[in-house]
Amino acid sequence: MKIAVRYYTKTGNTKRLAEAVARAVGAEALPISTPVNEPVDVLFLGNSYYAFSIDPEVRDFVRSLDKSKVGRIVNFGTAAMLNSTYKKVKAEADKVGIPMDEREFHCRGEFKGVHKGRPNADDLKAAAEFARSVVK
Repeated sequence: MKIAVRYYTKTGNTKRLAEAVARAVGAEALPISTPVNEPVDVLFLGNSYYAFSIDPEVRDFVRSLDKSKVGRIVNFGTAAMLNSTYKKVKAEADKVGIPMDEREFHCRGEFKGVHKGRPNADDLKAAAEFARSVVK
């Protein structure tokens, strides 16, 4: 199974999750500025809410994906206040014809002192376990 991990972060929280996910599945965590050029069965996509939506860079990244190269997207991320970005990412994935896995991983992320220290070691462990469960 070919796996890719991409992430978008402004604070570093989602990058830490992406690195845990990537280690768990034997891939490299790369920012969304790195295109998915090789065919993959699973694309783990890390992102978060910014101003009550996904960042335009995430939206543009999903829109740039080639459905012949990405089997499915698995969403994961962090946020201080809001939870899942699944519906927002799925709306973009639907536009380009790439299926979204119904499973996703989300945890709190530290932002301006809220949720201090998150994601923590337990969050990173849970993200890794989640990733392994998706690809087994």
